[in-house]
Amino acid sequence: MSFLNSMRTPFAAALLALATVAAAPTTALAQASAPADATAPAAAASDASATPAPAAAPDAGAAPIAPAAAGKETIDNPYGLGALWRDGGWIAKGNLVIMLIMSMGSWYIIFTKYWEQRKMFQSANGVSDGFWTAGSIKAGANTLEEGSAFRYIAESGLKSSEHHEGTLVEQIDRHTWISMSVSRAVENIQSRLSDGLAFLATVGSTAPFVGLFGTVWGIYGALTQIGIAGQASIDKVAGPVGEALIMTALGLAVAVPAVMGYNWLVRRNKSVMEKVRAFSGDLHNVLLAGKR
Repeated sequence: MSFLNSMRTPFAAALLALATVAAAPTTALAQASAPADATAPAAAASDASATPAPAAAPDAGAAPIAPAAAGKETIDNPYGLGALWRDGGWIAKGNLVIMLIMSMGSWYIIFTKYWEQRKMFQSANGVSDGFWTAGSIKAGANTLEEGSAFRYIAESGLKSSEHHEGTLVEQIDRHTWISMSVSRAVENIQSRLSDGLAFLATVGSTAPFVGLFGTVWGIYGALTQIGIAGQASIDKVAGPVGEALIMTALGLAVAVPAVMGYNWLVRRNKSVMEKVRAFSGDLHNVLLAGKR
């Protein structure tokens, strides 16, 4: 019995230990499930609060939204030619007047010289049609347009051929006298065609510097006003300085047409003078042959 009792005691202790181990996981699961069950209502409540409420239906009686403005508001530029003329001093105004005179003179010369050259080209075409088919130089000169350069050369050559005798020019041989008269007429025509080109060259070379002088003077005045006001912000600097730079732009606007017009007219003068010299040479030979 003592042996059984001694064996029964360790066996009972082992059974008690196994029961304790088996009951431990169940207790742990019960403790873990209890907080989860407690947080479930809180989660459901948070989901309910997070769900957005349905948008309210628009009120039929609400006032409609005002449409956007049809056009943008126009802001007047306080800087420009008008402000430059209104607020500028007598130096700035004088500069503008000088460039205006230069521009008007340049365009006037360009158009008048073009019209003059156009008439000479038309007269050159008429020479071959009427002059050289006439019976005499006098009859041929009458076919040319009154006041044209070719008629002037023909009349000068004819006059020198008819009035060589009985004057001081008798000391000069007839060939030299006719050649001098025709060459003089050609030179007069060339001088006439060159009238005004010197003005275009002067404007083209000086107008940028006139505009630059106006810009320098305008910037000086703007910086002086800024220094007196004691404010150097961008709105105080950009306006006056940009207004002064208009002078440089105006100088270039005056100079570029003058330079281009000068080169264009010189090239056309060269073309028309080739026709004039060719006509004068032929006329000189005809006069020396005795044809009048």
